[in-house]
Amino acid sequence: MEITLTPEQEDLIKHEIENGRLQHPEEAVEQALAQWEERRRDLIDLIAALDEAEEDFKTGRYVECTEETLPAIKAQILRDAGISSVAAK
Repeated sequence: MEITLTPEQEDLIKHEIENGRLQHPEEAVEQALAQWEERRRDLIDLIAALDEAEEDFKTGRYVECTEETLPAIKAQILRDAGISSVAAK
């Protein structure tokens, strides 16, 4: 496979090599693909979480947050996570 870069992309890669952040141009492609794959996995996880949240909402499995109830909800989340309220401030 052959990939054509814009002059700006080539300049960026050359700059990164000159500054020692990359050893060779292929490393830029490897890093870009790794980040792309990570963002893709994150997006898949986010979509799954949104689907789960939508199902919870449809079935009534949610808690309404108001100014009055928020402190108690926050305290419960912190307790569940094992975080003291002092450390969370």
